[in-house]
Amino acid sequence: MILHNREVSLDSIKKLLPRFWELSGQKILDIEENYDTKNGSPVFTMAGKYTTRGWTEWTQGFVYGSSLLQFEATGEATFLEIGKKNTLAHMAPHISHDGVHDHGFNNVSTYGNLLRLAQGGKYEAEKSESQLYELAIKISGAVQASRWTTIPEGGYIYSFNGPHSLFVDTIRSCRALMLSHKMGHVYQSENDKKIDLLGRALDHMKATAKYAVYYGEGRDAYDISGRTAHESVFNTNDGNFRCPNSQQGYSGFTTWTRGLAWAMCGFTEELEFLDTLSDEVLTHHGGRKNLYEIFIKAAAATCDFYLKHTPTDGIPYWDTGAPGLAFMENYLAQEADPFNHYEPVDASAAAIAAQGLLRFSAFLKKHPEYQKIGHFDAETYRVAALVTTQTLLEEPYLSTKKNHQGLLLHSIYHRPNGWDFIPDGSKIPNGEACQWGDYHLRELALYLQKEIDNTAYYTFFNHA
Repeated sequence: MILHNREVSLDSIKKLLPRFWELSGQKILDIEENYDTKNGSPVFTMAGKYTTRGWTEWTQGFVYGSSLLQFEATGEATFLEIGKKNTLAHMAPHISHDGVHDHGFNNVSTYGNLLRLAQGGKYEAEKSESQLYELAIKISGAVQASRWTTIPEGGYIYSFNGPHSLFVDTIRSCRALMLSHKMGHVYQSENDKKIDLLGRALDHMKATAKYAVYYGEGRDAYDISGRTAHESVFNTNDGNFRCPNSQQGYSGFTTWTRGLAWAMCGFTEELEFLDTLSDEVLTHHGGRKNLYEIFIKAAAATCDFYLKHTPTDGIPYWDTGAPGLAFMENYLAQEADPFNHYEPVDASAAAIAAQGLLRFSAFLKKHPEYQKIGHFDAETYRVAALVTTQTLLEEPYLSTKKNHQGLLLHSIYHRPNGWDFIPDGSKIPNGEACQWGDYHLRELALYLQKEIDNTAYYTFFNHA
């Protein structure tokens, strides 16, 4: 379990951030100057160099979004120009891409960040420029909402596997629908039928909470509260749930920790968005009390599971049911070992999860009436997040070598497919980075940087 009584504070994080942002900038410039985009978007590193591999270009937004986060944190205009130039040159196909569930990853990270920075006065943008970014997000939210499977109690945005497939990852793409709704966009279908984008986002979240998250209520023989399934499979003829499954985890009955982290971060940041909406708006979708009970229950369960099933330094192994863990005695009672001989850790999951823990802590402090839903109090979630963050901002997880293009080391892409690089002399993948890990570590650092600087609370929907 993560040590929630370890000596860690915001001051200890503050001391690590200048070096972090310096290294981060070096990695961004290295990729910008040396990576050939004709090969496709960089996804993960092999022997320290970014390469591409995957089903879709789902990481491209992280590449250019990282530059925008770097600019926001440091004020260095070079990174704004890199992010803006590449977004305008390369990201347009992602706006209208109706074949993926990744609009939050690609478009909120780029067009969304550019709009947020412009509206917050971080840089001077012509009115037409801001309108372009706004239009991009409006359309992105509508296109993402069009990938819809109806089930008896609502529906969900289906994954690139097809209409039968609900991915836990997709909860972060609900951000695109929420932003589009916030901007007043109207999504129209056959016969000019108007479809409520907020309603679709909420229905997807409810489906994720019901089918992708477990609560220890006897759903199956592996029902441990807080664990998640990567994929939930439905019968598209009648909309009935059939079984849990996994694409990148060990099995449908184990917990792939990056999927767990997506749920932790997704539920908490979208709860923050719901906090900005009026009771009248939410009444049309079941009411604030009902929605909060569903989503806070999911957030608490997943955050609790993470604390209980992660080693003391906050870094999880890639799947809590990975078979090699049986050979690692008391692995949860000590710091994670990325160089062990049995199972790899996934530092990218830690970066995503830490942000979820911070947001859940902040939400509970704002809403103390919900404190008793989880097994821990708000401060425990926060300290666990700070412990995790401090671990990530230091070696061996922070990449300090100039000849390595990655920023966050010991991340895993697709262990079942054997895509991850195994260095000579090792029995497991280690020492490599990925774009989502690098981006989310920057996002985590920016969240805390803003708190340290006492500036606006960082969310995907507010001004910078």
